[in-house]
Amino acid sequence: MTHPAIEILYGFDMEPDIGSWTPHHEGLRHATPLLLNLFRAHEITGTFYFVGSSAKEVPESVVAVKEAGHEIGAHSLFHETVGKPIFPIPGITPLLDHEVTPRLKLNTEWIEEVCGVRPVSFRSPRGFCSTQVCRSLEELGYVSDASYLMYFYEKRTEPYHPSEDDWTQKGNMNLVEIPNFADLSMESRDPHGRDRDQWPLFRTDSAQALLERIDRHCAYLDKQGVQRKVLSFYFHPWEFWPMPQDWISYGEGSVKPQPFIVKNCGDYALEQLDILTDELKKRGAAFRTAAQIAAETPAL
Repeated sequence: MTHPAIEILYGFDMEPDIGSWTPHHEGLRHATPLLLNLFRAHEITGTFYFVGSSAKEVPESVVAVKEAGHEIGAHSLFHETVGKPIFPIPGITPLLDHEVTPRLKLNTEWIEEVCGVRPVSFRSPRGFCSTQVCRSLEELGYVSDASYLMYFYEKRTEPYHPSEDDWTQKGNMNLVEIPNFADLSMESRDPHGRDRDQWPLFRTDSAQALLERIDRHCAYLDKQGVQRKVLSFYFHPWEFWPMPQDWISYGEGSVKPQPFIVKNCGDYALEQLDILTDELKKRGAAFRTAAQIAAETPAL
């Protein structure tokens, strides 16, 4: 099979604002139409991964994505940690293995109830996945998962069918794992490799800064003899709507996001995504949904 010069997956994690550190959905309500307009202007498609509770809270956003012709995916029931954490997050306890399948099943059903589409593509919150998550997705009929964090695991740079014994290894599952882009040509100074990740460079710096990493990484792949360049990006609707910069209070407590988390959210982020998309198209990129990438990934 002949593939384009670059295959791009734009994935949007449709979740509460600021990575679910708030219960609000200003991003889903206000930024979803802006993103759909941008996609329409560029004539591209993407995958929108919905948290189940967010789909119920803002059903009009799910319907709008569906009617615009994009793929509806799933992103856990309540943005919980479904897999094995890469780094600790205080106060967030991962699901036990026996809890994973019923929670993902509910996530799937809630989204289907809202829009009439049963999702077949998934991404774990924060990319914290596991072998159990992949087994559960396989059982539920999913065709793709985009949780593999290339900045941490490093070894997989192309879509692959995972092993039912170790999701980071190649195997014979029907599910296709799609690695999330990171610049592997960089020497990391972070214990988890996070400084090589693509997010949120496009808005904390610029689209051009991200493009420089993309070009370096593609050159790295060429040197490695990688035939298929699939770059999976993750974004969030709240990044494209102004977010509070200081303490956010609700219920019994308050949170104050790290400055980089909310820097340049709103118009600047949307402008840079527009530039990024233009430049990727100039590089011969073809924009795919997660399900399309999975369908074009042969088994071992």
